[in-house]
Amino acid sequence: MTRPAADPTLREALPPAGAERQPVSFWAGLPTRTRLILTVLAIDCVAAFVSCGLIVLIARNAVQVEMAASLATVEPLVADTIRSLRSPSPESVLHSLDLRFQSLRHVRVTILDAEGQRVGFGPSDRGRQDRDAPGWFVSLIAPEPHQHDLPIAVRGERIGTAAITTEPLDEIEEVWDYARTLALASLILNLAVLAALILALGRILRPLGRLAEGLTRLERHDYTAHLDPPASRELAVIAARFNRVAGALAEARAANGRLNRQLLTAQDDERARIALELHDEFGPCLFALEANAASVTRLAAGAGEIDRVRLATRAGDIGSIVAQVQSLNRDLLNRLRPHALGEVPLTDCLNLLLRDFGRRHPDTTFEGDFEGLARGYGDIVDLTVFRCIQESSTNAVRHGGASHVRARATEETDAAGMIALQVSVEDDGSGIAPGHRVGLGLSGMRERVEALGGQFSLGRASLDNGSDGTVVRITIPIDPERGEGEDPPASAAPQPK
Repeated sequence: MTRPAADPTLREALPPAGAERQPVSFWAGLPTRTRLILTVLAIDCVAAFVSCGLIVLIARNAVQVEMAASLATVEPLVADTIRSLRSPSPESVLHSLDLRFQSLRHVRVTILDAEGQRVGFGPSDRGRQDRDAPGWFVSLIAPEPHQHDLPIAVRGERIGTAAITTEPLDEIEEVWDYARTLALASLILNLAVLAALILALGRILRPLGRLAEGLTRLERHDYTAHLDPPASRELAVIAARFNRVAGALAEARAANGRLNRQLLTAQDDERARIALELHDEFGPCLFALEANAASVTRLAAGAGEIDRVRLATRAGDIGSIVAQVQSLNRDLLNRLRPHALGEVPLTDCLNLLLRDFGRRHPDTTFEGDFEGLARGYGDIVDLTVFRCIQESSTNAVRHGGASHVRARATEETDAAGMIALQVSVEDDGSGIAPGHRVGLGLSGMRERVEALGGQFSLGRASLDNGSDGTVVRITIPIDPERGEGEDPPASAAPQPK
């Protein structure tokens, strides 16, 4: 089938005509590809939120560690500066400390003399650079400000004080630059992944779009729909099964067409057969009745004495012809619809059927074994069993030239407790010819049995005399809770004639 030019995403299936529409949520109404992309975006947002939280926690800890380390370096730096001076005077010590503390990061040190006056130019007096980190980011990471006064003493005399205040902005600026770079790289990477995902989902879901179009064609009774197997193994399995379903539907449609043609042919053949019997059987009988009636009329209208012997003979002939017509009419009606079926037990109907075959075909022995059957199993099942035995016996005599036909029907229960009718018809005729074609009778039997969920088989069989013949076996499952085939009251059941 050709590939659709429209969006390859799978379209939502429409409910069948007349079906009640269920309310569909906004999420369920979105195409599959859109839902997958939104799901990935939601996962990205959650991951970004978690990553930002981790960055904030790690940055807060890192800033605190840096602040603690900077505070720890101030006191050794004061002692080292005093020792480095050869003739330390209070003024030189304070100015040297002020100069050295200008290069410190993460802390701000203000040098105060003994009177508390600031010495030199502290960090608060120098021009500060513009900060890039926004205030909300600084408030998330910056620890609580910490201030500490360190006394400055030379030869045991206090000459001033170093006012130390934590200054985390430098470290926060570094963290902000790192986080901004990481966020930009993550954004570019996620956009690239999202674009690749859109393209990949389009290719992956394209077979589902073709599958939806194929199902639409099947819904429109176009069973020529075929899907090319995609590269994905799972979708290839779905495509293969779709093709098998389409093929099975096409075969079923062709079989239905054949059955419809066979049904029309069977109806025409049955009409032709009935017309032939009416012409060949009923026609002569009616002509004979007309001739005898005319003879009786002439005998009654004669001038002399009525010949009672001839009149009685004509009356006897008329009675014989009427009996023949009744027999032909009964056979014809029984073939169209067995009149006793449903009124007498199924066993009696089947025995009467074989007895009638024996009367019409005296050169063939018909044997029946129908013990253990219920009174009936419903009109459809009873008629199916009756027709199968009738058609099989007819084929055995007409096509097989059988001299012995044996029919059996039993009710059996399997290990699972399921009840089924097992029916078989065996004959010692010529058997199945190689390359034989299934006629209307056999196909009709098969369709009747399979319509009831049963099984039909045709094969070669051997009777007790060792002759090869044909056997027809059918199995029909029986519903144990049937109500149609239950026995009627004894008072209402007519007796067989």
